[in-house]
Amino acid sequence: MKVLEVAKSQIGVRELTGNNDGVAVEKYLKSVGLGKGYAWCMSFVYWCCKESYPINPLVRTGGVLREWNETTLRKVTKPVVGSIFIMDFGQGKGHTGFVTGINGTKITTIEGNTNVGGSRDGIGVFARERNINTIKGYILLPNE
Repeated sequence: MKVLEVAKSQIGVRELTGNNDGVAVEKYLKSVGLGKGYAWCMSFVYWCCKESYPINPLVRTGGVLREWNETTLRKVTKPVVGSIFIMDFGQGKGHTGFVTGINGTKITTIEGNTNVGGSRDGIGVFARERNINTIKGYILLPNE
C-alpha cells in the first residue's frame, strides 16, 4: 500500500525542540489547518493519506477521536494491515497510527508523535508494537 510506504519514509522524523514543532511536524499540522505546538499523530496520518490518494478519504482534522466519530469509512474491531488504529485514553485524548503487521496479540505500527516507550505525546515518527487489547478500533482505508 502506498500509504504505508509514505508513512515508512517518515520514520526517524523528530521534533525540533520537543514542543510539537520542526519542519516536517509543521507540514503534518498544516495539512489539517493547524500551526506548530499541537499534538500531531492524527495530522501525520492525515498527511500520509493526502500524499497517497488523489482525494484524501479522511476527515480533515488533527483530532483522533473526531476522526473516529466522523469518518464515513468502515470501522472494524480486528486489525487489518494498512488500517488506521485508534486508541482512546478518555477525556478526549487519543492516539493513532497505521497497522503494518499483526502478530498474535500484538500489532506493529508506524505512528507520529510518539517515542520508544509508546507515549501518545512523544517526539517523532517511530515503528512500534502495541497490544491489540489497547486499541479501540480500526478504520479501513480504501484500496489505492
